[in-house]
Amino acid sequence: MADKKLVEEITSRDVDFAQWYTDVVKKAGLMSYSSIKGFMNYLPAGYAIWENIQRELDRRFKEVGVENCYLPMLIPESLLNKEKDHVEGFAPEVAWVTHGGANQLEERLCVRPTSETLFCELYKSIVQSYRDLPKTYNQWCSVVRWEKTTRPFLRSSEFLWQEGHTAHATGEEAEEFTIKMLNVYADFCREFLAIPVVKGQKTDKEKFAGAQQTYTIETLMHDGKALQSATSHNFGDGFARAFDIQYTDRDNTLKYVHQTSWGMSTRMLGAVIMVHGDDSGLVLPPKVAPVQIMIVPIRQNAEGVLDKVEEVSGELKAAGLRVKCDLTDKSPGFKFAEAEMRGIPLRLEIGPKDIEKGMCVVARRDTGEKKEASLSGIAEFIKNELSQMHSDMLKKAEAFLDSHISDAHDYDEFKKAIEEKPGFVRAMWCGDVSCEEKIKADTTATSRCMPFEQEMIDQKCVCCGKEAKKLVYWGKAY
Repeated sequence: MADKKLVEEITSRDVDFAQWYTDVVKKAGLMSYSSIKGFMNYLPAGYAIWENIQRELDRRFKEVGVENCYLPMLIPESLLNKEKDHVEGFAPEVAWVTHGGANQLEERLCVRPTSETLFCELYKSIVQSYRDLPKTYNQWCSVVRWEKTTRPFLRSSEFLWQEGHTAHATGEEAEEFTIKMLNVYADFCREFLAIPVVKGQKTDKEKFAGAQQTYTIETLMHDGKALQSATSHNFGDGFARAFDIQYTDRDNTLKYVHQTSWGMSTRMLGAVIMVHGDDSGLVLPPKVAPVQIMIVPIRQNAEGVLDKVEEVSGELKAAGLRVKCDLTDKSPGFKFAEAEMRGIPLRLEIGPKDIEKGMCVVARRDTGEKKEASLSGIAEFIKNELSQMHSDMLKKAEAFLDSHISDAHDYDEFKKAIEEKPGFVRAMWCGDVSCEEKIKADTTATSRCMPFEQEMIDQKCVCCGKEAKKLVYWGKAY
């Protein structure tokens, strides 16, 4: 009974998805709640996933010329107030520092909700000439946004992220870089997390405060809700004018820089959980999994078993694979259930009978499929299995996404689709914010993005019937 209990403690996804998610997060040891509401402890199992995301994203950023830096976590109120739209967008969520030690500060300092203003101050001091451009900086840090309602990884008052901030000589260069970084995120999701995305532009109502354009990648969770997974913003020269960031161009005239900003956060841990997880717990894509193979000895006290486990583990590690051996005194069944719940991609079983045959048993987490594999050349076999697993997980997620996109041609059909068909609903829009607001009020769905590949599936707006301007993906979201 002990072996089954571990999995039975996880609520079924189809019974209560929200509870299933919380169960997985806690029982897989990804996080725990702190004494401050909305602030959480990233436990080693969860933080290790973030470290792998960070490492791979950082590598991709550097390939396109991005450099890392680090700016202060506190922003003077006077500096924040220089960009009116930006301040209004974040005002309800800002945390303020009013005292330094026992002394009240002359000016309030905000704990960064984002760092546009600090980067503007920096760029104003270091950009003088066209020769200083472009500046393509990124920082890895935490930010604080005092949220009313929180959920682990998806929405917390403090979260970890990266925020890239760039300055360019022209609007065309800024726009090109904005799209380039969006594509970096989209490729990362597919190639590293096995998560397909929908790419597009946010409406003016949904764009970032102070941005000229905001672009997004939207992912679809198992319950049919969307998750905004990364955004890339073109600020034009709005921030530059507010902060007076000018450079001397080749023609010896002063011009304002054009800026971008782009970010991805620890909410991607939530995306991995909700896209790939099942009723037994986590299912981690091989590339992001902190442990890719768990070796479980069968009858580990039998002569030669632990020696063989150590030998195989060493061979796999030498091949660059991330391996752990479960040498605890728990039963094999309990070890299997625990490895499943933690989402470890492959389980490798070795016992006396396997050793006699020069074989082992390899079990895949995503499908449950078991295979016998020769211990000779096991590293190559494991690499092939992990590669196939990534491919299969991506195909499964793509099939789920494709099957959860529906079209609506009138408002009754739209409302019915939002209510009865979890996922994205494609429908035409006139461009009027009042229609967005009506749709949200009537259905709780919001515009997720206007896809880059535009189609005219109708001539009229799904909400008001006026002439349509854009195809929009709509949906309920986290």
